[in-house]
Amino acid sequence: MLRYEIGKNDAGMRMDKLIQKLMPTLPKSLMYKYIRMKKIKLNGKRTDIAFKPQVGDIIEAYIPDEFGAKVEPKYDFLSASDKIDVVYEDENILLVDKKQGLLVHPDKNEYRDTLISRICHYLYKKGEYNPAQENSFSPALANRIDRNTGGIVIAAKNAAALKILCDKIKSRELDKRYLAIVHGKLKKKEGLLEGFLFKDETKNQVFLENKKTDSNKTVKTKYKVLAEKDNLSLVEVELITGRTHQIRAHFASIGHPLLGDGKYGKIKEDKKLGFSKQALYSYKLTFKFTEDADILNYLNNKTFSVNSVWFAEQLFGFGKRN
Repeated sequence: MLRYEIGKNDAGMRMDKLIQKLMPTLPKSLMYKYIRMKKIKLNGKRTDIAFKPQVGDIIEAYIPDEFGAKVEPKYDFLSASDKIDVVYEDENILLVDKKQGLLVHPDKNEYRDTLISRICHYLYKKGEYNPAQENSFSPALANRIDRNTGGIVIAAKNAAALKILCDKIKSRELDKRYLAIVHGKLKKKEGLLEGFLFKDETKNQVFLENKKTDSNKTVKTKYKVLAEKDNLSLVEVELITGRTHQIRAHFASIGHPLLGDGKYGKIKEDKKLGFSKQALYSYKLTFKFTEDADILNYLNNKTFSVNSVWFAEQLFGFGKRN
Protein backbone atom coordinates (compact mmCIF):
# COMPACT_ATOMS: atom_id res chain seq x y z
CA MET A 1 0.00 0.00 0.00
CA LEU A 2 1.12 3.55 -0.77
CA ARG A 3 0.25 6.28 1.73
CA TYR A 4 0.61 10.07 1.43
CA GLU A 5 -0.34 12.93 3.74
CA ILE A 6 -1.28 16.22 2.08
CA GLY A 7 0.94 19.19 2.97
CA LYS A 8 0.17 22.90 2.67
CA ASN A 9 1.69 23.26 -0.79
CA ASP A 10 -0.40 20.41 -2.21
CA ALA A 11 -3.71 21.46 -0.66
CA GLY A 12 -6.34 22.49 -3.20
CA MET A 13 -4.82 20.58 -6.11
CA ARG A 14 -7.15 18.34 -8.14
CA MET A 15 -6.99 14.68 -7.16
CA ASP A 16 -5.97 13.45 -10.63
CA LYS A 17 -3.15 16.00 -10.93
CA LEU A 18 -1.95 15.20 -7.43
CA ILE A 19 -1.92 11.45 -8.04
CA GLN A 20 0.16 11.99 -11.19
CA LYS A 21 2.71 13.89 -9.09
CA LEU A 22 2.74 11.32 -6.30
CA MET A 23 2.77 8.28 -8.55
CA PRO A 24 4.67 9.36 -11.68
CA THR A 25 4.89 5.88 -13.22
CA LEU A 26 1.17 5.14 -12.89
CA PRO A 27 -0.54 5.31 -16.34
CA LYS A 28 -3.58 7.60 -16.50
CA SER A 29 -5.85 4.79 -17.66
CA LEU A 30 -4.92 2.71 -14.61
CA MET A 31 -5.32 5.69 -12.31
CA TYR A 32 -8.93 6.21 -13.44
CA LYS A 33 -9.59 2.45 -13.13
CA TYR A 34 -8.12 2.26 -9.61
CA ILE A 35 -10.22 5.25 -8.50
CA ARG A 36 -13.39 3.61 -9.86
CA MET A 37 -12.47 0.34 -8.13
CA LYS A 38 -11.83 2.22 -4.84
CA LYS A 39 -8.22 1.09 -4.79
CA ILE A 40 -7.23 4.72 -4.42
CA LYS A 41 -9.02 6.35 -1.49
CA LEU A 42 -9.04 9.66 0.34
CA ASN A 43 -9.33 9.46 4.11
CA GLY A 44 -10.43 5.83 3.77
CA LYS A 45 -13.34 6.69 1.45
CA ARG A 46 -14.06 6.73 -2.26
CA THR A 47 -12.83 9.83 -4.03
CA ASP A 48 -13.28 11.63 -7.35
CA ILE A 49 -10.70 12.96 -9.82
CA ALA A 50 -12.00 16.53 -9.43
CA PHE A 51 -11.90 16.52 -5.63
CA LYS A 52 -9.34 18.85 -4.04
CA PRO A 53 -7.72 17.42 -0.88
CA GLN A 54 -6.84 19.74 2.02
CA VAL A 55 -3.97 19.83 4.51
CA GLY A 56 -3.85 16.66 6.62
CA ASP A 57 -5.93 14.54 4.26
CA ILE A 58 -4.58 11.05 3.61
CA ILE A 59 -4.37 9.36 0.22
CA GLU A 60 -4.10 5.57 0.33
CA ALA A 61 -3.45 3.50 -2.78
CA TYR A 62 -3.87 -0.27 -2.66
CA ILE A 63 -1.77 -0.81 -5.75
CA PRO A 64 1.72 -2.18 -6.51
CA ASP A 65 4.42 -0.19 -4.71
CA GLU A 66 6.34 0.21 -7.97
CA PHE A 67 3.89 2.91 -9.04
CA GLY A 68 5.00 5.03 -6.12
CA ALA A 69 8.66 4.90 -7.07
CA LYS A 70 10.16 8.33 -7.40
CA VAL A 71 11.70 9.21 -10.74
CA GLU A 72 15.39 10.01 -10.29
CA PRO A 73 15.47 13.79 -9.94
CA LYS A 74 17.48 16.03 -12.22
CA TYR A 75 17.27 19.65 -11.24
CA ASP A 76 18.03 22.08 -14.05
CA PHE A 77 18.17 25.01 -11.64
CA LEU A 78 21.37 23.64 -10.11
CA SER A 79 23.20 24.60 -13.31
CA ALA A 80 22.28 28.25 -12.68
CA SER A 81 24.14 30.54 -10.30
CA ASP A 82 22.93 30.70 -6.69
CA LYS A 83 23.98 34.34 -6.37
CA ILE A 84 21.13 36.80 -5.91
CA ASP A 85 20.87 40.25 -4.33
CA VAL A 86 18.36 39.89 -1.51
CA VAL A 87 16.43 43.04 -0.59
CA TYR A 88 14.24 41.29 2.01
CA GLU A 89 13.46 37.72 3.01
CA ASP A 90 11.25 35.85 5.47
CA GLU A 91 9.54 32.45 5.64
CA ASN A 92 6.94 33.43 3.01
CA ILE A 93 8.50 35.80 0.51
CA LEU A 94 11.78 36.86 -1.05
CA LEU A 95 12.42 40.29 -2.60
CA VAL A 96 15.30 40.22 -5.07
CA ASP A 97 17.13 43.05 -6.81
CA LYS A 98 17.31 41.71 -10.37
CA LYS A 99 20.18 43.14 -12.36
CA GLN A 100 19.76 44.32 -15.93
CA GLY A 101 20.42 41.67 -18.56
CA LEU A 102 19.01 38.77 -16.54
CA LEU A 103 15.79 37.09 -17.66
CA VAL A 104 13.18 36.41 -14.98
CA HIS A 105 11.88 33.26 -16.72
CA PRO A 106 13.33 31.01 -19.45
CA ASP A 107 12.73 31.86 -23.09
CA LYS A 108 13.72 30.25 -26.41
CA ASN A 109 17.25 31.61 -26.14
CA GLU A 110 18.00 31.16 -22.44
CA TYR A 111 16.71 28.26 -20.39
CA ARG A 112 18.99 27.68 -17.40
CA ASP A 113 20.44 30.89 -15.95
CA THR A 114 17.34 32.93 -15.15
CA LEU A 115 16.20 34.72 -12.02
CA ILE A 116 13.74 32.00 -11.01
CA SER A 117 16.44 29.34 -11.50
CA ARG A 118 18.84 31.31 -9.33
CA ILE A 119 16.19 31.69 -6.63
CA CYS A 120 15.46 27.94 -6.64
CA HIS A 121 19.20 27.19 -6.40
CA TYR A 122 19.62 29.74 -3.60
CA LEU A 123 16.74 28.28 -1.55
CA TYR A 124 17.85 24.70 -2.28
CA LYS A 125 21.33 25.51 -0.98
CA LYS A 126 19.80 27.05 2.17
CA GLY A 127 17.71 23.93 2.73
CA GLU A 128 14.42 25.79 2.30
CA TYR A 129 13.45 24.14 -0.98
CA ASN A 130 13.82 20.50 -1.90
CA PRO A 131 11.85 19.31 -4.94
CA ALA A 132 12.03 15.73 -3.65
CA GLN A 133 9.91 16.77 -0.66
CA GLU A 134 7.40 18.82 -2.67
CA ASN A 135 4.63 17.15 -4.59
CA SER A 136 3.56 20.17 -6.63
CA PHE A 137 4.84 23.59 -5.51
CA SER A 138 8.11 25.26 -6.41
CA PRO A 139 9.19 28.86 -5.66
CA ALA A 140 7.46 31.24 -8.05
CA LEU A 141 7.56 34.89 -9.07
CA ALA A 142 4.55 37.10 -8.34
CA ASN A 143 5.68 39.84 -10.75
CA ARG A 144 8.14 40.21 -13.57
CA ILE A 145 10.18 42.94 -15.23
CA ASP A 146 11.85 43.11 -18.62
CA ARG A 147 15.27 41.59 -19.17
CA ASN A 148 16.90 45.01 -19.64
CA THR A 149 15.11 46.62 -16.71
CA GLY A 150 16.53 46.15 -13.22
CA GLY A 151 14.86 46.19 -9.85
CA ILE A 152 12.71 44.45 -7.28
CA VAL A 153 11.06 41.16 -8.17
CA ILE A 154 8.82 39.36 -5.65
CA ALA A 155 9.13 35.60 -5.15
CA ALA A 156 6.79 33.42 -3.10
CA LYS A 157 8.16 30.56 -1.04
CA ASN A 158 4.83 28.77 -0.65
CA ALA A 159 1.52 28.41 -2.46
CA ALA A 160 -0.47 30.46 0.05
CA ALA A 161 1.88 33.44 -0.24
CA LEU A 162 1.83 33.26 -4.04
CA LYS A 163 -1.96 33.37 -4.20
CA ILE A 164 -2.14 36.35 -1.85
CA LEU A 165 0.56 38.28 -3.71
CA CYS A 166 -1.08 37.70 -7.09
CA ASP A 167 -4.44 38.84 -5.70
CA LYS A 168 -2.91 41.96 -4.15
CA ILE A 169 -1.06 42.89 -7.34
CA LYS A 170 -4.28 42.48 -9.32
CA SER A 171 -6.19 44.70 -6.89
CA ARG A 172 -3.36 47.28 -6.92
CA GLU A 173 -2.49 46.95 -3.24
CA LEU A 174 1.24 47.07 -3.96
CA ASP A 175 2.87 50.41 -4.77
CA LYS A 176 5.85 49.99 -7.14
CA ARG A 177 8.05 52.97 -8.04
CA TYR A 178 10.62 53.25 -10.80
CA LEU A 179 13.59 55.54 -11.34
CA ALA A 180 14.40 56.59 -14.89
CA ILE A 181 16.56 59.11 -16.71
CA VAL A 182 14.94 60.73 -19.73
CA HIS A 183 16.34 63.03 -22.39
CA GLY A 184 15.44 66.70 -22.06
CA LYS A 185 13.69 68.73 -19.39
CA LEU A 186 9.98 68.22 -18.93
CA LYS A 187 7.82 71.36 -18.93
CA LYS A 188 5.65 69.97 -16.15
CA LYS A 189 7.78 68.70 -13.27
CA GLU A 190 4.98 66.43 -12.09
CA GLY A 191 2.09 64.96 -14.01
CA LEU A 192 0.06 62.12 -15.45
CA LEU A 193 0.66 60.87 -18.98
CA GLU A 194 -2.33 59.24 -20.65
CA GLY A 195 -2.77 57.51 -23.98
CA PHE A 196 -3.65 54.32 -25.80
CA LEU A 197 -1.01 51.68 -26.33
CA PHE A 198 -0.91 49.35 -29.33
CA LYS A 199 1.44 46.35 -29.35
CA ASP A 200 2.96 45.08 -32.58
CA GLU A 201 3.55 41.41 -31.75
CA THR A 202 5.74 40.80 -34.80
CA LYS A 203 8.20 43.51 -33.77
CA ASN A 204 7.71 43.13 -30.01
CA GLN A 205 7.27 46.88 -29.91
CA VAL A 206 4.51 49.17 -28.69
CA PHE A 207 3.18 52.49 -29.97
CA LEU A 208 1.10 55.26 -28.38
CA GLU A 209 -2.08 56.28 -30.18
CA ASN A 210 -4.41 59.23 -29.58
CA LYS A 211 -7.74 57.45 -29.90
CA LYS A 212 -9.18 54.32 -28.29
CA THR A 213 -9.66 51.37 -30.62
CA ASP A 214 -10.46 47.68 -30.24
CA SER A 215 -6.76 46.83 -30.68
CA ASN A 216 -5.17 49.22 -28.18
CA LYS A 217 -5.26 49.59 -24.40
CA THR A 218 -5.52 52.59 -22.10
CA VAL A 219 -2.26 53.50 -20.35
CA LYS A 220 -1.58 55.93 -17.51
CA THR A 221 1.89 56.85 -16.30
CA LYS A 222 2.42 59.15 -13.31
CA TYR A 223 5.78 60.87 -12.91
CA LYS A 224 7.72 63.39 -10.81
CA VAL A 225 10.99 65.06 -11.77
CA LEU A 226 13.57 64.61 -9.00
CA ALA A 227 16.60 66.29 -10.59
CA GLU A 228 17.88 67.83 -13.83
CA LYS A 229 21.36 67.98 -15.31
CA ASP A 230 22.90 68.48 -18.78
CA ASN A 231 19.58 68.22 -20.58
CA LEU A 232 18.71 65.01 -18.73
CA SER A 233 16.01 64.49 -16.12
CA LEU A 234 15.86 61.97 -13.29
CA VAL A 235 12.22 61.00 -12.76
CA GLU A 236 10.31 58.80 -10.35
CA VAL A 237 7.57 56.89 -12.13
CA GLU A 238 4.42 55.20 -10.88
CA LEU A 239 2.53 52.91 -13.22
CA ILE A 240 -1.22 53.42 -12.90
CA THR A 241 -1.59 50.75 -15.58
CA GLY A 242 1.02 48.10 -16.24
CA ARG A 243 1.57 47.39 -19.94
CA THR A 244 4.49 46.07 -21.95
CA HIS A 245 7.24 48.71 -22.36
CA GLN A 246 4.79 51.32 -21.02
CA ILE A 247 7.29 53.67 -19.37
CA ARG A 248 9.75 53.56 -22.26
CA ALA A 249 7.15 54.08 -24.97
CA HIS A 250 5.18 56.71 -23.08
CA PHE A 251 8.14 59.02 -22.47
CA ALA A 252 9.40 58.48 -26.03
CA SER A 253 5.99 59.48 -27.37
CA ILE A 254 6.24 62.91 -25.73
CA GLY A 255 9.78 63.51 -26.98
CA HIS A 256 11.64 62.42 -23.83
CA PRO A 257 12.98 58.89 -24.51
CA LEU A 258 14.88 57.03 -21.81
CA LEU A 259 18.65 57.29 -21.74
CA GLY A 260 20.22 54.12 -23.18
CA ASP A 261 16.96 52.76 -24.62
CA GLY A 262 17.84 50.67 -27.67
CA LYS A 263 14.28 50.33 -28.92
CA TYR A 264 12.55 53.65 -28.29
CA GLY A 265 15.46 56.00 -27.65
CA LYS A 266 18.61 57.57 -29.07
CA ILE A 267 20.91 54.60 -28.62
CA LYS A 268 23.62 55.73 -31.06
CA GLU A 269 24.02 59.03 -29.23
CA ASP A 270 23.74 57.39 -25.82
CA LYS A 271 26.44 54.83 -26.58
CA LYS A 272 28.85 57.67 -27.32
CA LEU A 273 28.10 58.91 -23.80
CA GLY A 274 28.83 55.44 -22.42
CA PHE A 275 25.22 54.35 -21.88
CA SER A 276 24.19 51.17 -23.68
CA LYS A 277 21.65 50.04 -21.06
CA GLN A 278 18.30 51.70 -20.53
CA ALA A 279 18.14 53.91 -17.45
CA LEU A 280 15.10 52.27 -15.85
CA TYR A 281 14.92 50.59 -12.44
CA SER A 282 12.10 49.31 -10.24
CA TYR A 283 13.69 50.65 -7.08
CA LYS A 284 11.00 50.81 -4.41
CA LEU A 285 8.07 48.68 -3.25
CA THR A 286 5.42 49.43 -0.62
CA PHE A 287 2.75 46.99 0.57
CA LYS A 288 -0.54 48.89 0.90
CA PHE A 289 -3.16 46.32 1.81
CA THR A 290 -6.74 47.61 1.96
CA GLU A 291 -8.16 44.15 2.61
CA ASP A 292 -7.04 41.19 4.75
CA ALA A 293 -3.78 39.63 3.55
CA ASP A 294 -3.94 36.56 5.80
CA ILE A 295 -0.41 35.23 6.45
CA LEU A 296 1.14 38.35 4.86
CA ASN A 297 -0.65 40.96 6.99
CA TYR A 298 2.62 41.73 8.76
CA LEU A 299 3.94 43.30 5.53
CA ASN A 300 1.27 46.00 5.41
CA ASN A 301 2.63 49.56 5.15
CA LYS A 302 6.22 48.33 4.89
CA THR A 303 8.49 49.82 2.23
CA PHE A 304 11.55 48.16 0.69
CA SER A 305 14.07 49.63 -1.73
CA VAL A 306 17.26 48.61 -3.48
CA ASN A 307 20.61 49.76 -2.10
CA SER A 308 21.57 51.79 -5.15
CA VAL A 309 20.58 52.54 -8.72
CA TRP A 310 23.70 52.79 -10.86
CA PHE A 311 22.62 55.49 -13.30
CA ALA A 312 21.08 57.72 -10.62
CA GLU A 313 24.25 57.44 -8.57
CA GLN A 314 26.54 57.94 -11.54
CA LEU A 315 24.85 60.99 -13.09
CA PHE A 316 23.01 62.63 -10.20
CA GLY A 317 24.95 61.55 -7.13
CA PHE A 318 22.07 59.58 -5.68
CA GLY A 319 23.67 57.08 -3.30
CA LYS A 320 22.19 54.39 -1.07
CA ARG A 321 18.42 54.52 -0.83
CA ASN A 322 16.47 53.28 2.20
